This record gives sequence, structure tokens and C-alpha cells, in this order.
Amino acid sequence: MLRALMLAFGQLHDRAIVRVLLQSLALTLLVFVALGAALVIGARRLALDAAWGDAIGHSTSLATLAALFASIAAAWLLFRAVALPVIGLFADQVIGAVETRHYPAAAHGAHAIGALRSIELAALSLARLLIANLLALPFALLLLVTGIGPLLLLVAVNALLLGRDLGEMVGARHLDRAALRDWLRATRLSRAWLGLVVTLLFMLPLVNLLAPILGAAMATHWFHMRRI
Repeated sequence: MLRALMLAFGQLHDRAIVRVLLQSLALTLLVFVALGAALVIGARRLALDAAWGDAIGHSTSLATLAALFASIAAAWLLFRAVALPVIGLFADQVIGAVETRHYPAAAHGAHAIGALRSIELAALSLARLLIANLLALPFALLLLVTGIGPLLLLVAVNALLLGRDLGEMVGARHLDRAALRDWLRATRLSRAWLGLVVTLLFMLPLVNLLAPILGAAMATHWFHMRRI
């Protein structure tokens, strides 16, 4: 796993990967700008409905400030939820660049995922993330008394999810749907270690901006190292 991580870092300067990084960050930023704008507009409208006379300006200013803080908090907490499905739309380019450089024979035999399949994988990734974290939330609340319990639970859940998502991104280029299901079932536990490393990368400030790209590249190395 460490070798896969080092190789992933070593290819960050690749032109194709830099292009995907900029595209994915721009789209992720656009999503959060739209979310922030919606929160600000909604908060100001609620403040206007609830205020009158001289209190209007003060209320709307407070509502706008609160909405901005909420947007920043959402960007921090939901970055993984938005960034990974976004990178899923561009994953084929990252995986292709890694395979072309390190695994040319596999790259030659791979089939492009395509736009519709990329959208499908991204949508399934987001759905799994939301459902799993909502199901885990009550248990996380129960574990609040332990202090670190909720964090460990959410890290474990997201490690499993990321292992699935990243493995599926790569496997879809080389396996048909039936074979991919069997492979995902057989490698669930080992992929969790991959997911754990990428989950920890998402928790590091600034590094988390690179985490989706690094995760896709690491998953590519992990997939092919196990097949050699």
C-alpha cells in the first residue's frame, strides 16, 4: 500500500492528472458555491419574512453571516461526499494515465468506462455514502460518551465505502459487470485497507484536495499489483 501511495504522489505532475485535478476542483468548487448561494438566499428570505421595520437590515445581515458560516462548515464536512463522485466523472482519465505509464499491457487491453457508466458509478458512490452514513449516525451518537468512538466508527464506515468506490472505478475498466461483482465480493476486506489510507488523506488539510486523485491512482496500482 505504501508503494502504491508513493507511486501515486510521484505522478501528480503528469499533465493528464494535473488537468483532471483542475477540472475536478473547479467542479467541486462550483457545487459548493451553488450550495453557499442557496443557503445565503434562503437565509435572507427567511430573515425578511420574520423581520420588519428597522430590524430588517440587522436580521438579514445576521442571516447572511450565519449562512456563510454554514457554507464553510458544509464545505469542510461534505468535501468527501462531493469530491469523490466528482472525481468519478474523470476517473477514467486518471486511471488511464497511471496504466499507460506503469502498466502498458493492461492499458492496451482496458475498455474506456464511458460517460454514462462514469455517471452511474458516481451516483451509486454518492447514494452509498449518504445511506451508510445516515445508518451509522445513531450509533455514532450513542458512542459520543466514549469521546473518540464516533470518529472511529465514521472512519471505518468510510474506509469500507472508499475501498468499494475506488476498486470499482478501476475494475470497471477490466471486468464485465458479473466478474466485477465477484471481484468486489472477494476483495472486500483487502480493499478496506486501501479505503482506510484514502480516508485518512481526506482528513488532512490541503492534502484532502489531492485525496480523490491520489485515491484513484493508488487504487489503480493496488489493482494491478495484485494481478501481476
